[in-house]
Amino acid sequence: MINQKLEKLILVGNANVGKSVIFNRLTGSYAVVSNYPGTTVDISRGSALINGKTLEVIDTPGTASIIPDSEDEQVTRDILLSETGYTVVQVADAKNLARSLLLTLELAELKVPLILVLNMSDEARERGISINRQRLEKLLGIPVVATVGVTGEGIAELRRRIEQAATPALKPDYPPELERLIEAVLQAMGALSTLQSRVSDTQYRERLLAMMLLSGDESAMRFVPGQLYQQTKDVVTRSLDSFAGSPKFLFFDYRNAAVSELAAQVLTVESVSGRGFWAWLGQVSMMPIPGFIIACMSLWLMYEFVGVFGAGYLVNLLERRLFGDIINPWLTLVVNQTIPWSHVRDFLIGRFGLLTMALTYAMAIVLPIVATFFFMFGFLEDSGYLPRLSAIMDRFMRLIGLNGKAVLPMILGLGCGTMATLTTRVLETKKERLLVILLLALGVPCSAQLGVTLGMLSGMSLAAALIWVACTLGSMMVVGAIANKILPGSRSCFIIEIPPLRRPLLLNVLVKIKMRMVWYLKEAVPLFILGTAILFFLDAFGVLRVIEQRASPLITGVLGLPAQTTGSFIMGFLRRDYGSAGLYVMAKQGLLSPRQMLVSIMVITLFVPCVAQFFMMIKERGWKTASAIFVFVTAYAFAFGGMLNMALAAIHF
Repeated sequence: MINQKLEKLILVGNANVGKSVIFNRLTGSYAVVSNYPGTTVDISRGSALINGKTLEVIDTPGTASIIPDSEDEQVTRDILLSETGYTVVQVADAKNLARSLLLTLELAELKVPLILVLNMSDEARERGISINRQRLEKLLGIPVVATVGVTGEGIAELRRRIEQAATPALKPDYPPELERLIEAVLQAMGALSTLQSRVSDTQYRERLLAMMLLSGDESAMRFVPGQLYQQTKDVVTRSLDSFAGSPKFLFFDYRNAAVSELAAQVLTVESVSGRGFWAWLGQVSMMPIPGFIIACMSLWLMYEFVGVFGAGYLVNLLERRLFGDIINPWLTLVVNQTIPWSHVRDFLIGRFGLLTMALTYAMAIVLPIVATFFFMFGFLEDSGYLPRLSAIMDRFMRLIGLNGKAVLPMILGLGCGTMATLTTRVLETKKERLLVILLLALGVPCSAQLGVTLGMLSGMSLAAALIWVACTLGSMMVVGAIANKILPGSRSCFIIEIPPLRRPLLLNVLVKIKMRMVWYLKEAVPLFILGTAILFFLDAFGVLRVIEQRASPLITGVLGLPAQTTGSFIMGFLRRDYGSAGLYVMAKQGLLSPRQMLVSIMVITLFVPCVAQFFMMIKERGWKTASAIFVFVTAYAFAFGGMLNMALAAIHF
C-alpha cells in the first residue's frame, strides 16, 4: 500500500545511527527542540519541502525497540501511537543491518508507510559489508535507500522516493499460542464499535498495542479507551497468568529468527585490510586492564579540555577580558546615563544585576564550559566509545545501585552540574535518575569550583588533599548505598550494544553541537536570569542578611569557622566557584587555619548545588523532590563538616 495522504515524516532508529544528521539534511538549519508533552525528553520538529510539498518532520529519540525500556523509548512509542497521517523514515546503521531489521519488523506491525534508510553506507563499504538493496526491497516490500548523512550522499534519492513509502509486506510467523493471546486482547479492546472507528483513523495501532501489553508494557494501557481499560487489563492479566513462558521473549525470538533468515539473503561480508587501528582499539578498549587505562585517559582528556581549557582559559578570556574589561563597563555606563531610578539600575547592573551577573554567568562562564563539553561528548559519541566506557565502569557503579550508564552524568558533572543533571535522562528508571541527581548535588564539584578547590589544597599538605578526596568519595558511596536501600524500585539491567569504534567525523560532531547549543540558549539561560532575579529581591528585602545572621552560630560553633565564611556559603549557592573563591581569599589573608581551611573546603564541596543546577533539578524531578534533595544535602554538608572539625581537633590537625 503506497502512502497517498502524507502529512508528516517521523524519523525512527536505533541510537547513534545518524538520525539527527538526516533530520538536518531534510529540514535545513531550522528546527524547534522542545520537551515531548508530559516528559523531560526533547524531540526536534522541523519542516521539509519534499517533491513540492511541505511536510512536518519529527526526529524521535533513539530506540532499540518500540516496546520501551526507558523514557526515551517510551516517547518514541507514544509518538508512533498518537500521531496520524505520517510516514516512518527508519534510519539504520548499514554496518549493523540485523539490529536495525529487528526494529523494522516491529514497525511493520504498525501498518503505516515505511522507508528504510541505510545510513553510514561508506563505513559499511570500508568494512567489506555489502547489502543487496534490490533484494531487500523485494523481501520487505518497501523502498530501501543508501545514504551517507554527513556528506549528503543519497539524500536526493531519499527525497525522491519518500512518496513511494509502503506498508511492509514481511512479518514474523508467530506460533498459534501467541496469535491466540493477541486475538484475545484485540477482542477486549475492540468490544465497542466506537473504538473501531478510532482505530481505523490510525489513532490506535491495535495489534502492536496488544503485543506491547502482552510484553509487560503497563504504560501502554493509557492508549486503551477508559470504557475498555479494566476489561483489557483483566484479559491481559489472565493471558499472562495462563501462558507458560514470556510472550516478550517469544516475540523477540521469532523476530530474531526472521531477521537472521532475511539478513542471510541480502548481506555479504568480505575481509578488508586497512582498518587495523580502529578495529584493534575497539577490541582492547573492552579488555579489563587496557580498557580501564583507556577509560582513565579518556576521562583525563575530557577534564583537560573541558575543565582546564574550557573552564580555565576560555572562561578567563571571556569573563575577565571580554565581559570584565569591555562589555560590563559599557553596560554600566549606558545604564547609569539612561536610567534615573537607582533600584532599576541595581536590578540591571548591581550586585545581583541581570546584565552584569546573569549575562556574565550564562555567556562568559557556563557557555564555554558547555561548548567544550558538547564538543568532547559529541566526539566520544560519534566515535562509538561511550558504550565502551559504560561497560568498563559498570562494576564500580553497581556498588551504589547503579549501572554503567550512570557513569556519564557523574563524569559530566565535573564539567557542569547543570548539564549533568539534564543527562540523567539517559538512565532507564526513575530510581536511577533520582539517585544520580542526588549524588551530583552532594559530591560532584563542577570544573570551575574544582579548580579553585585544587588551588586551595595545593597550598596545604598531602594529607589534607587525601582527606578531602577520601571524605568526598566516601560520602558519595555511603549516601548512594543508603539511598539505594531506601528509594523504591530496582536497578535496571545493563544491556548495551557495543558499536564498532570509528573515526569521528567533524561535520557530524558540529551538527550535534549546534542542536545542543540551541537547547542551552533556550532552556538553560533563562534559569540563570530567574535565579539572579530571585537573589536580587532577597537581598533588596534583607532576607539574605537575615540568613547570614541566623547561620552564624552554626558556622562559628559547629564548624569552628570565622563568621565571615557565612557569606561565602551563601554565595556558593549562587555560584559554587564564587563561594570557593571567597574561602580562598580568606585563606590568603591568613583568616583561616589549616584545619579551618580543610573543613570549609569539605563543607562547600558537599554543599547545595548552584542555583542553576537547583532549577534544573526542579525542571527534571519537580519542586518537592528538588527541595528534599536541597534540604538533605545542606544538612549533610554541615553535619559532616561538624564531625570532621571535631575529628581534626582531636588529632591536633
